Amino acid sequence: MDSSSGFLLICVLHSLIALTCGALMMFYSNEVSVFGHGIEVATKLKGSTPHDQLLIQTSDSFSGLLLFGIGLLLFMVALIKDRDFQVFFAKGCVVLHVLMAIWRVYFERKLEHLAHDLPRLVVGDVALALSWVFFLVYSWRDKYD
Repeated sequence: MDSSSGFLLICVLHSLIALTCGALMMFYSNEVSVFGHGIEVATKLKGSTPHDQLLIQTSDSFSGLLLFGIGLLLFMVALIKDRDFQVFFAKGCVVLHVLMAIWRVYFERKLEHLAHDLPRLVVGDVALALSWVFFLVYSWRDKYD
């Protein structure tokens, strides 16, 4: 298995994750919130007035649409065979996932309703970053062997 097929595999896996999560956020945001945070926290996150609930639901739908678009973009990028681009893209993804973990630690921990989910979310971000790091290590091995 060469690094190109590894890149394809990682991109397709990340694409499927993003497409699934994005679709669930767009169409089943309440159910996903209850599944991820529990009934009590999900109720608090939903908003207290009808106007707040509509704004939060619209925001969740647009966030899901953005995530779905990212999934489509990842699927398209998976088909690129240029080795230099693959390495560049993987480095960018590592930086993006690490920055997301840092953002969660510094900002999401201040939200009392979401603070108990923080370790699980940070571990997820680090795991996604590590998948790209493993690709980079594998591609460097191919390059220098």
